Amino acid sequence: MITAVTAQNTQGVRAVQPMSLTMVEAQLAAVAEDLPPGAVKSGMLATGELVAATARAVTGYGWTPYVLDPVMVATSGDRLLDRDAEALIRDRLVPLAALVTPNLEEAALLTGLTVTDPAGMARAGRRLLELGAGAALVKGGHLGGEEITDVLVTASGDRPFVHRKITTTSTHGTGCTLSAAITAGLARRADGQRGGLAVRESDLGEIVAEALAYVQRAIATAPGLGHGHGPVNHLA
Repeated sequence: MITAVTAQNTQGVRAVQPMSLTMVEAQLAAVAEDLPPGAVKSGMLATGELVAATARAVTGYGWTPYVLDPVMVATSGDRLLDRDAEALIRDRLVPLAALVTPNLEEAALLTGLTVTDPAGMARAGRRLLELGAGAALVKGGHLGGEEITDVLVTASGDRPFVHRKITTTSTHGTGCTLSAAITAGLARRADGQRGGLAVRESDLGEIVAEALAYVQRAIATAPGLGHGHGPVNHLA
């Protein structure tokens, strides 16, 4: 579903035009009445009223498991979310999510914690669980060094995923690609349970590992388009 139209290229976002609340709600209803999803995720929501509409849809239609990718800032550094909507994401959407997938900056905004290393990522993940999330995957793509650590936090503890950093400018959409791949994995393994947040931790860990490996391949084989942050290869 389209929540906003952007004017952007690999160098940055020039303009953002949110869709009307009426249109977004109509899209949600159209999917719900004919093609109910086995899993669902949200990404860029742009405004507070669209955040609230998403919360109403997830609860009203019983969509689960729900993956929350709290898209707040683009790879280029451009803001993609009204500041007044940040609290709504924390208060309305985080408690509905089977999994939240923030990057370092988003994790800091949602939790109020300093998130600059794997230890801070784990603390932020635990705070997101306290806020109601079923699990949290804090992404470390902006960490320095030659390796990247992503941290999956569940009720059972923390699981780091460490992989080598690929030197490239082709990183546009990596977060959205990752959350979409995880959601697809959850849909494939849907067990028919509805109305709950629970996802088996063993399944979630395996799904996250598969999705991270896919994104690594997508970055490594990116076509190198544009003069800024180019897209990854989704056919990897």
